Amino acid sequence: MTRNLTLAAALMLTAAAPALAQDTTLKIGVLVTLSGPPAVLGEHARDGALLAVEELGMVGGLKTEVFVVDAEGKPDVAAQKARELVERDDVDFVVGPIFSNVLNAIAGPITEEAFLVSPNAGPSSFAGEGCNPNLFVVSYQNDQMPTVLAEQMNKDGVGSAFILAPNYQAGKDSLNGFKTVFKGDVASELYVPLGQLDYSAELAQIAAMQPEAVYAFLPGGMGVNFVKQYEQAGLKTIPLLTAFTVDETTLPAEQDAAVGMLSGTNWAPDLDNAANTAFVSSFEAAYGYVPALYAAGGYDAIKLIDSAVKATGGDLADKDALRSALMAADFTSVRGKFSFSANHFPVQDFYLAKAIKREDGKYATSIVETVFSNYADAYVDQCKM
Repeated sequence: MTRNLTLAAALMLTAAAPALAQDTTLKIGVLVTLSGPPAVLGEHARDGALLAVEELGMVGGLKTEVFVVDAEGKPDVAAQKARELVERDDVDFVVGPIFSNVLNAIAGPITEEAFLVSPNAGPSSFAGEGCNPNLFVVSYQNDQMPTVLAEQMNKDGVGSAFILAPNYQAGKDSLNGFKTVFKGDVASELYVPLGQLDYSAELAQIAAMQPEAVYAFLPGGMGVNFVKQYEQAGLKTIPLLTAFTVDETTLPAEQDAAVGMLSGTNWAPDLDNAANTAFVSSFEAAYGYVPALYAAGGYDAIKLIDSAVKATGGDLADKDALRSALMAADFTSVRGKFSFSANHFPVQDFYLAKAIKREDGKYATSIVETVFSNYADAYVDQCKM
């Protein structure tokens, strides 16, 4: 289902903008998963993007039309909707998706005619030899988050870890990233079906093996069930460190079961910079819930597009100029320092975060410390753009 959001210009363009922009409409597709158990992830990304559009009024100084489309978490469905956005709706940019298997399906149809800006999915297949000149990832490369937890385990002297993730591209990237940094023994490496909600068998294995720690990448409802069942199984004496498992999309359901758990991240609501403070305040006022990193990614994606279109004077036909302007990343990110590597993946800081219950009763993640600074992904040297 597609929802159109037209934001009419209330003010004339600045005098510096070229005349051609007066009659130009910028069209942006937002293609994220908005149905099924993982819908909350897409809702955060959508709401972050729409908040940025609302604040800007005219993205890039142009009249702006936004098409919000449900990818349904299905690569084949998402690919068809991607083609419709490009061929029927004639979009200039697409912001999306959430899942890496969906990105694999939509990148081709979109980047043949338009630019794709990912607010979340960052598969290794596009960071190295498969890098794409019309794809920009504002989030992270999938391998990076788990390295934060592996580094923390090394610091804590953890000798053995049980690791698990869903059996798809991002899950494989996640465990691969963890293993490249972790110095201890991997007691067990386990892949579960994407969307699995019952972890009784996996928890029984953990209880029997008694590893020194557990690393899990289980997004959305998968993470909610795993964390709750982990506590119910009496396993909290074994530290559980996660990526995309304990965050603002899952904490409203996990609540006290997750408080104190550590996660790896590139952003948290209390990251201390002026742009982030303003973003979180505006987001909570607009939507009534605490934003997750997916929301931050959606917000930054629109701000990146805005900066690029402004830099070209609103000339959407000049793809080379737009590409160069996107690469320049001349916008203020809610993460503070932000730039792109040659493969169009970001260089940024990564943090250890802890799940907390705020004074207002809401649950969130909170920065504990910086683990990696100016951290580029491991695949950039393989990109030959």
